[in-house]
Amino acid sequence: MLRVSVQTLFTPWITAALYIFVFGSVVGKQIGLVNGFSYVDFVLPGIVMMNVIMSAFADASSNLFMQRFTRSIEEVLVAPFSYFEMIIGFAISGISRGFIVGLGVYVLALLFTGAGVEHMWLFLLYISSIAVIFSFIGMGVGIVSNHFEHLTLLNTFVIMPLIFLGGVFNSIAMLPVALRGVVKMNPFFYFVDGIRFSMIGVHESNLFVGAGVIVSLMLMSGFVVWYFFKTGYRIRE
Repeated sequence: MLRVSVQTLFTPWITAALYIFVFGSVVGKQIGLVNGFSYVDFVLPGIVMMNVIMSAFADASSNLFMQRFTRSIEEVLVAPFSYFEMIIGFAISGISRGFIVGLGVYVLALLFTGAGVEHMWLFLLYISSIAVIFSFIGMGVGIVSNHFEHLTLLNTFVIMPLIFLGGVFNSIAMLPVALRGVVKMNPFFYFVDGIRFSMIGVHESNLFVGAGVIVSLMLMSGFVVWYFFKTGYRIRE
């Protein structure tokens, strides 16, 4: 991660700074207040979440795929580790990158806004949980992918559309009533809403439902990765 820091760290930081500047400082001045907060304060939690997701996913998927590609995964498989320990090792790498990128985005946001955090421990819990989920999902993608371009398919066609439709840049109250129910079926809505509550104290969903969604996704994605390791699917081939 640190050897290619321009790609892994500085690129998402620059992209996030542009999001904050354009959507927060430029567009936000035209929008005014959203739920009683400036637009940049309202969208910042979503921008932090988006970068944590992308970083954790990219790190876990590329690491596991490259080890499969170079056959160095065999050294891990013959080591005296349980499948659980192997998975935790890969996951910690993705979580670490997600945390570093997310922290950098938060620091950059201080240039444009106060960027307060009302519930620090809850904020860390949401960030950690989301990083775990997308580390697991990234590992799954790294296992099933056959080519480098396969690593970006889920991100391009599933993750990014769901992020943008999950309330990162808008309040659910801005949407037509008919679409609000659809948005509430999007798990990313609960991700950003939970982080938004931890940062500015405002939420638009049932936080207990959101917690249930997060825990369920964490358990399901973790089980799928464990099953891949246990059966050797695309790992021992």
